[in-house]
Amino acid sequence: MRIFLGFIILSIFLTSCASKKELVYFQPDSTRLEEIYDLQVPKLQPGDILAISVTADDVRATAPFNQVSSYQGVTGTIQTTSLFVPTYTIDSDGNINFPKLGKIRLAGKTRVEAIEYMKTEVGKFILNPGISLEIRNFRVTVLGEVNRPGNFEITNDRITLLEAIGLAGDLTINGERGNVLVIRENEGVKREYRVDLTNRNSLNSPVYYLAQNDVIYIEPNNAKIQSSKYTQNTSIFVSIAGLIITIIAVIVK
Repeated sequence: MRIFLGFIILSIFLTSCASKKELVYFQPDSTRLEEIYDLQVPKLQPGDILAISVTADDVRATAPFNQVSSYQGVTGTIQTTSLFVPTYTIDSDGNINFPKLGKIRLAGKTRVEAIEYMKTEVGKFILNPGISLEIRNFRVTVLGEVNRPGNFEITNDRITLLEAIGLAGDLTINGERGNVLVIRENEGVKREYRVDLTNRNSLNSPVYYLAQNDVIYIEPNNAKIQSSKYTQNTSIFVSIAGLIITIIAVIVK
């Protein structure tokens, strides 16, 4: 009977242990890593919010391109005016309405391409303009079996899947590393990508570099799914069964 009880305990212990193969990222193999960043730089798309300002040696020449904000005092009178960085939302046709230039199409361009394009257009009016352009709605969402799920604001246009997982505090021990889901929307069409983080080839994935509004979901592994099937009553039943087995073992001794 004791042998039988020991076998049960050993079986439970073995089935609850995760193997190294299930937990270790980027296990060694013959995969050749590729330089894919240039191909995967996020493109601007409808709905993006852009903060754009124009600079030049002659500050007065930039006035038509930079909006002015007026600040009011407690009495309601205007006390001062100062420059600020206005934002522009790319409309459904892929355009923004920019002062002096009117409608210009930025959707489909990378941030760097949009800056160079605007330099050319503004350069038709002032000499050697500088363009500052930031994507204000660049965020990614990480859900599921991570330590800190949530939405994360990104301050530039380059973040990797690993960096996003790092912001979320890494996967928990219960996270399925071999089947990470990335949901990406492009021009109104949602696509799903699956990434195996235990395989070095995941570094070549088309979603290794994330785009704005990507959603990353880490599903629970088999151990977590199996453990969730056990309720509090089941635990009590197992404890009672163990007690009965112990009593029987003492009696038949």
